[in-house]
Amino acid sequence: MLVLVRGMLLVSLFITSYAIAQKRVFNIYHDSDYSNHSESANAMKMGFLTALSQYENELNNIEFNFIEKDHRGNSNRSLLHMKQFLSDPNALFILGGLHSPPYIRYKQFISENEVLLLVPWAAGGPITRHAAPKNWVFRVSVDDTKAGYRIVSFARDQLRCEQPHMLLEQTPWGKSNHTTMRKALGNVNEGAVTWFSWNTKLNQAKIMLRDITATGAQCVLFVGNAVEGKQFVDAMAALPSEQRVPIVSHWGITGGDFFNQVKQHLANDVKLNFIQTCLAIEPENQSPLAKQASVTATKLFPNTFTGLENLSAPAGFVHSFDLANIFLTAFANVKPKGNISDIRLSLRNELERIKKPIEGLIKTYQHPFSQWSPTQPDAHEALGLENLCMAEYKANGGIRVFNNKEH
Repeated sequence: MLVLVRGMLLVSLFITSYAIAQKRVFNIYHDSDYSNHSESANAMKMGFLTALSQYENELNNIEFNFIEKDHRGNSNRSLLHMKQFLSDPNALFILGGLHSPPYIRYKQFISENEVLLLVPWAAGGPITRHAAPKNWVFRVSVDDTKAGYRIVSFARDQLRCEQPHMLLEQTPWGKSNHTTMRKALGNVNEGAVTWFSWNTKLNQAKIMLRDITATGAQCVLFVGNAVEGKQFVDAMAALPSEQRVPIVSHWGITGGDFFNQVKQHLANDVKLNFIQTCLAIEPENQSPLAKQASVTATKLFPNTFTGLENLSAPAGFVHSFDLANIFLTAFANVKPKGNISDIRLSLRNELERIKKPIEGLIKTYQHPFSQWSPTQPDAHEALGLENLCMAEYKANGGIRVFNNKEH
């Protein structure tokens, strides 16, 4: 049963494998941007708690506190949350948020201090790739070592864009995408890149786009979040119609209230596509599991969840739901008693050992993670290039995901 206690959502679960004399409490920290990108943060929270609630009749004497930790897009606040996590004798793992920079900047701290981090959104390539002493980060999300290939291929093959121009956020996330996109572009126009900062304003965005279109660019490959994405869509719409070019975007724009702020431009002035993981979101195409998850989420969150197809950040729900199922499968083999550091280590190891098929909203995970090494860089990535599709907004703000044979 899901209960609201002191601002924290509490889910009671249980493990039949062990007879536990007393209830054990574990805390799950959600390090996310609840201030500026609340749509993504809340979607992740709802997806994770929906999956947890479906196990309430199978597990017992284990209590999970889901604790919202708002980093407000600030990497230093994210580090503070990690330190709070390490000082908490009941903290089991951190569920990551939308932003990649904190997890790239502090990946050595995460590894050295054995911070177990499960990532359902942040896509930066380096996040799951750190060699020493052990890799403590696991992801079910877009991986930017792959995303750039899908974005570039869509621009070239579907939009016939032979002269793309990269417009990238000046952060480790943007730099991660620059590396992949340059490889995907090969030697064609690989130097065509413009960098922008957080909180770029409309006049700055207009100047950048005028300069980009003046080079003869036929499309813009955009990597940024909802706040800056809104400014660049407004700026593109402000250009004379003959100068406007399509925007092919990373999915960061879907993490906030982006659509409602730009829907008029998308309907009339600006062509926009963006990457998503491959999932049929429309009700008539949803899998039985997705329909069941939607029914459960509607009961748990009657004021905020009205269907997967109506979420502005559905990927957050989907990835967190699948990640929760993977976590619970691994946790069933963990002895939930003793020192919290030993329990975290056991859970980390069990995540690499999963052999049981796990049905998810994106796919059935046969072996989501394996032992990581520099020669196995994708070992902590549950999704691959084949799970990445392109999408567009529908008129009502819902998201239509193309399969990879359709555009």
